[in-house]
Amino acid sequence: MPEMSPPAPPIGQYVRFWREKRQRTQVAIAGLIGITEEYLSQIERGLKTPSLQVLHALAKELGVPISALLGEAPSEYDSSDITVAPSVTHALMGYGPSASSEPLAPAALREGVESAWRMWQTSRTRFTEAASLLPGLIVETEHAVRIHRIGSDIATRRETLRVAADLYFMLRSYCRRAGRVDLSLMVADRALRAAEDADDPVRIAVAQWNLGHVLLGDGEYEGAEQVALLGIEHLRDELRSKHTAAMTGALELVAVVADARRKRWWKARDRLRDQAMLRAREVGEGNVGWTVFGPTNVQLHWLNIEMEAGEAAEALRVANQIDTSRLPSLERRFTFLLEVARCHDLRREDTAVLVHLLDLEEMAPEDLARSPAAHNMVARLRRRAHRTYQRQVNGLAERLNIL
Repeated sequence: MPEMSPPAPPIGQYVRFWREKRQRTQVAIAGLIGITEEYLSQIERGLKTPSLQVLHALAKELGVPISALLGEAPSEYDSSDITVAPSVTHALMGYGPSASSEPLAPAALREGVESAWRMWQTSRTRFTEAASLLPGLIVETEHAVRIHRIGSDIATRRETLRVAADLYFMLRSYCRRAGRVDLSLMVADRALRAAEDADDPVRIAVAQWNLGHVLLGDGEYEGAEQVALLGIEHLRDELRSKHTAAMTGALELVAVVADARRKRWWKARDRLRDQAMLRAREVGEGNVGWTVFGPTNVQLHWLNIEMEAGEAAEALRVANQIDTSRLPSLERRFTFLLEVARCHDLRREDTAVLVHLLDLEEMAPEDLARSPAAHNMVARLRRRAHRTYQRQVNGLAERLNIL
């Protein structure tokens, strides 16, 4: 008689495992998916079995596929949310169209990369445009790097590597926002190597900032903090400038988020006030390394800390002091409104949630379609929305393909 496999652990054990791995509290998760803390506690203790709708909401909020909460192997995880354009993936893997034998000059590559960055930070349809722009830019840039790596023109080699690092910085953001943590880690590593080969201290710091964000997104909070603190230490050895001060502040914010994700609320607040805000006031509003570091960005992190800590009223008070109109990044303005919507969602102020979601759809429809937090809020609105605006909620759900 064949040996029988042991029974699989109940769903609740997987829910608890992923919640603790993500450093999230029961009260925060329960509030964000629209159930009581006691109900979530009963699920984790195996006393209640969640409905498919609740299971889907838990998976979205924890950032894992439903299969992860059912105990399936990682190889069986649902990849339907992966939205990196195949042409971008092929180019990164070296399968893109052949580049011309003569590499583009660094100035031409620089113009292309900076144009792509402006698009990425300002376009409401940035994912569609990125899928069109990036493959050719990747192929031409990597071709130039290969050619100049063995050339004798040191200045051209260094400038080409700087351009490559800047392109990889953008690709990190694109891949992460499109759901491919694996690709975002790969391009973050390429960016660091290019910056180091160019011997460019500020770009090395930008590369560490990008790597820190990849680790934050993958739940590696201690690693993210270590990368940020290492970057800050290295910048202390450089000549003081507005760029080094801005990157020091941006790296401080990575450490702030790492503290907050581990529920070290007061440590995060202290670092935000005593380190990040100090640097922000020193440099003013800016966009060094496309980090959008400055006083407004620091305030956005303050808002996020209070919201994640469950202090919705305090978070909304902070939000009332923030003016995002001068930020060069549409993504940061989008994030601000999304955080405000989440605060209203915690307070079950459904009308305000709907108004903000509709504003977000007008601002950046492709970002909204890729936001698990937005999807969760729409799902909760559909369950509890008043009949007077049920039509608007259902229309939004249909446009987001979550009916």
